[in-house]
Amino acid sequence: QVQLVESGGGLVQAGDSLRLSCTASGFFLQYYSIGWFRQAPGKEREEVSCSSTSGGSTYYLDSVKGRFTISRDNAKDTVWLQMNSLKPEDTAVYYCAANLARTRCTGVPSPQHEYGYWGQGTQVTVSS
Repeated sequence: QVQLVESGGGLVQAGDSLRLSCTASGFFLQYYSIGWFRQAPGKEREEVSCSSTSGGSTYYLDSVKGRFTISRDNAKDTVWLQMNSLKPEDTAVYYCAANLARTRCTGVPSPQHEYGYWGQGTQVTVSS
């Protein structure tokens, strides 16, 4: 069974850090670029970050650049999103997903329809 499972969300204060994990089962993560997305209430889902299969190319949403870092360990079938200096506007459900159409990330978000495997999401709440 193909599955992505996110963990690491929680309730934190502004300025705190969290590290989200995304672990794959039923398929090998190494063959897919992985995206982290978030969706806040009443807002559209947006791509926050992307990692190529090797981790050599990445993408970050402008509002998280310099605060969030994506990394991966293909041997562990896991991708992480380190989130520092969290702000209330980072509050959202965070999802990871595997891109079935490309192995690299570019300077713009990948079309969301390319992502075929999605996790169930983990809630991140940042209080002011």
